[in-house]
Amino acid sequence: MPAHPSSDTRDRMQALATVCVLAVVSLVIAFLGAAPARVSATELMGDERAPAEPAFVVSHRGGGALAPENTLPAVSAALAAGFDYLEVDLALTADRIPVLMHDKTVDRTTDGHGRVAALTLKQIKALDAGSWFDSAYAGTQVPTLEEFLEVLAPSGRRALLELKGEWDAEAGAALIETLRRHGLERRVGIVSFDPRSLLATSGASELAFRLLILKRLPRDIAQAVKGADARGIIVDWKAVARRPEVVEEMHELGLRVVVYTLNTDVEWKDTVEAGVDGIVTDEPARLLEWQDAWARADE
Repeated sequence: MPAHPSSDTRDRMQALATVCVLAVVSLVIAFLGAAPARVSATELMGDERAPAEPAFVVSHRGGGALAPENTLPAVSAALAAGFDYLEVDLALTADRIPVLMHDKTVDRTTDGHGRVAALTLKQIKALDAGSWFDSAYAGTQVPTLEEFLEVLAPSGRRALLELKGEWDAEAGAALIETLRRHGLERRVGIVSFDPRSLLATSGASELAFRLLILKRLPRDIAQAVKGADARGIIVDWKAVARRPEVVEEMHELGLRVVVYTLNTDVEWKDTVEAGVDGIVTDEPARLLEWQDAWARADE
């Protein structure tokens, strides 16, 4: 019969086994540390709202009611007013630089003419993007994404970037790298009507938070959101009003529902009662005041 191992041998074997287990655990921890968890819906947008609970407020086009939309004066005014979320629009110039611009052309909000995609950054920077709003803003330039993030980063606030036009993988990767450089990958959501533009950022970041913008609700909302690698929707309120059960459906999936662009008390009341998570508005100050009054009335 083989001899039984001595107690010293058993102790050495147990010690070796413990070291092996700890080594495996260390490797797992290192691996998880190298691949940070995705930004959760709660981290970026708070807990899901219950019916009649105040929604978070998103200031449309920077602070478009306070200063020329999608300009740094508008952004600064919105931040100074204390709004937690800003929404701005991003379009690519002819030389592939993201600038804050809602329309396909520069005609409405500058003194220039032509498609954004056909103009270089130098050409767009030469335009006056403020006089149309008020002469006090004469000479205001169209800002780049980089300039916007330089203002946003130290504020501690959050933003939604709406991608306009077509964004390919190269543009998506450049966008993600810019967010990382400013330490904003966990504080900024990327949104678009075009699922392909959202997916253009997926390969560059599993961390990024994406929302799909919808005019109408598809029958299989869960599949539409999953297909865009999104974490929720920004949707026309009229579509939700026709199908209010979608809010509960989305919440059960851990997803968020934001509605656009509501500016009246009647719309706000109906929306909050439906339990949506966020509201995009041109009147963020009034909406915050209205929600405060609403909350006090229920006390």
